[in-house]
Amino acid sequence: MKARLVILAGASAMAIAASPASAREREQVTLDGCDQSYGSIAVVDGDTQGWAEYGLGSPRDLINSLAVQSGCFTPHNAASGRPADFLMNVIAGDKEEVDQGMAMARSAAVEGLVRSGAAGSILSSVPMGGAVLGMFGGLGGKKKTVAAGIRLLSPATGQTLALGSGDARQTTITFGGGGGWQQTAVSSGYAGNKNGKLLVEAFVKAFNTLAAQGPGLAALMPAQQPTGSNEATVAVETAMLADPLVEADSLRMLRAGATVNPTGKREGLFVEVADNFGTTGWVSVEDLN
Repeated sequence: MKARLVILAGASAMAIAASPASAREREQVTLDGCDQSYGSIAVVDGDTQGWAEYGLGSPRDLINSLAVQSGCFTPHNAASGRPADFLMNVIAGDKEEVDQGMAMARSAAVEGLVRSGAAGSILSSVPMGGAVLGMFGGLGGKKKTVAAGIRLLSPATGQTLALGSGDARQTTITFGGGGGWQQTAVSSGYAGNKNGKLLVEAFVKAFNTLAAQGPGLAALMPAQQPTGSNEATVAVETAMLADPLVEADSLRMLRAGATVNPTGKREGLFVEVADNFGTTGWVSVEDLN
């Protein structure tokens, strides 16, 4: 797997990939692989949904296909009754838009890293790590470039654990006759127009950057519940909602530390749960451990 810049700090991690040299922009992009899966993921759309501007649907199927074929992550199975290990938040659009969104995530993570006092010891053990803290300026580009970003979040806290981004100005991927994720790009319509092809390339680059942090992600895996347990713990006080919508009516409040039983149903960031009194409703996965 290609080496990337990685920052690890206690229970959080993030990666910053330097922009590829212009001489390498024409090299054909391929999907990197992992020796093991680093956990289950639930892919969710972020605020910057540039794919819609190109007449394309959500890239969730493409990202799940990348996860399966690379072996780096396992798509979450809602029928398991347990939350995903990680939320994978995806954004896309012009490079300037994506850089802005990713810069905000980087700033929060770097601030936590510096305040923790771990920056010096962590960066000294990362190849080229000493240059990382100086890389946060100069984002964006003069030319319009299609870009994609992926943030890996903790379902319990919403904290950014890792991130990766990629961009493309021209297509290097061959879609004809390909299988796996390439076939998914075709069936989802992404391979049907120039912007879609560029987005696929950008997402593959972003995914490779994220997957390169595998060893660090393994250490971030949440504690697993005993086999056979179907309980989840409420991480923070939250509302049990009548429907899987932020604006839905509240059925009752759940205190931090309370236990609930997931039914196996999931809608976006919400899972259906039943409390100890028999009330069934919807709770954000970000509010559960």
